[in-house]
Amino acid sequence: MPALLGALLALALPPFPLGFSLPFMLAAVLGGRGFRYGLFLGLGFWGVHLAWLPASFFARFGPFGLLPGVLLILTLAFLFGFLFALFGGRPLALAGAWVLFEFLLAYLPWPFPWGYLGYAATDGGLRVLAAWVGVNGLSLLALLSALAVRQRRYAAGLLWALLWFFPLPTPAPERTALLVQAAIDPLEKSRGADAAARYLRLTEAGLAEHPGARLVVWPETAVPRLPWGTAAALGERALIYGTWGPGPRNEVRLFASGRDRAVYAKRRLVPFGEYFPGRAWLGPLYDAVLARLGLSGLVDLVPGERVRPLGPYAAFVCYEADFPGEVRRLAKGAHLLVNVSNDGWFGTGYGRRQHLMMSRMRAVENGLWLLRAANDGISASVDPYGNVRARTPEGVPAVLTAPYALGEGGKTLFAKTGELPVLGAAYLLTILGLLGSGAKTAPPPGGRAGPGGSWEAAARRRRIAARARPREGRRRG
Repeated sequence: MPALLGALLALALPPFPLGFSLPFMLAAVLGGRGFRYGLFLGLGFWGVHLAWLPASFFARFGPFGLLPGVLLILTLAFLFGFLFALFGGRPLALAGAWVLFEFLLAYLPWPFPWGYLGYAATDGGLRVLAAWVGVNGLSLLALLSALAVRQRRYAAGLLWALLWFFPLPTPAPERTALLVQAAIDPLEKSRGADAAARYLRLTEAGLAEHPGARLVVWPETAVPRLPWGTAAALGERALIYGTWGPGPRNEVRLFASGRDRAVYAKRRLVPFGEYFPGRAWLGPLYDAVLARLGLSGLVDLVPGERVRPLGPYAAFVCYEADFPGEVRRLAKGAHLLVNVSNDGWFGTGYGRRQHLMMSRMRAVENGLWLLRAANDGISASVDPYGNVRARTPEGVPAVLTAPYALGEGGKTLFAKTGELPVLGAAYLLTILGLLGSGAKTAPPPGGRAGPGGSWEAAARRRRIAARARPREGRRRG
């Protein structure tokens, strides 16, 4: 049952369309307790939510490629087990601790800020609330609605569903940009594929068809250096492009008037992809695994040190789109969000769509337009309400004419306060749930149970019956 509940809960998150039902699913989940319950819940949840990860690595690297994704799912499931072992049976404390757990996922030794409950609102009108409370606040609202449903206050769950279907405005764009998607396989590029020529050719063709574009964006690590003829092709336009810097560093640069004007180095690196935790002690193991994957010689990148926008553009690289606090710091004082990414490692599953939906929430949180250029999709233009205004298909070369407008960062409530108010509220709920009288979940009078309570009552009856059987045998003897 917990594994099934976890799988159903995953279907409320992107890219699945059941976000409107999240409070009702959570109402059942919050009744669980114990490490075993949390472990199986986590296996169901993370196994469905991240199914694309082992599948994509299997397709690219064979059976041995399953290992990283399976280990990640098992690790996250074990963390769910500890969450329910510590707070299970105390729904109020569990709701607060769940929000804190999500936040801490971004600060583990191997940060992985995926699977936040608040992302269930991405495809619905509820996402507009992220401008006030961020995605963590949406998670808290979903959990509070679920607590109300557990108390048979079903109106809270219905209100979530109604707001989820609420239509949002579509502000008018003022300019257009050209997002170039070359769709080059990352392994082919590492073997010497001429990416620079393809990017330049696509850019020249796109600008010839759309000369009014004011900005051109190439994705993460598009080229090691700009090809000859780039300045001539751009004319007076600016180019934001991903490249490699010394260190080595994963960088994004602003090129204008014939030279690089600004540079930002990626600060949040992908664990086990761009750096390897504990490599000083586990070096031989990493070398053996990388050799089996055909990635021998892969070195740790050096993270950037400064939060520095590229002039008016808050540019961030791939994985950094999943960290609300990082984007918030970059966006202060900026006028446009620009995300360069390489989702080529995601394969053909739904990982790309999850990544795009997480990026959309950054636009809402900061009240700015977002331009997202990805190597093989999905490149897109997103307005400050999280609406996708234009996008490319996946896995094919494309040039997207992307509408956008300049805004002013740092104006939303979330941009001003960050996650601190929501985390404070979650911490308070956790303490109140632990200290409150009758904290442990007990079956309601008469043996009836609300959402999540029926199996608890049954388990209680089984324990009582098991204790009574030996006494009955002795009486008969």
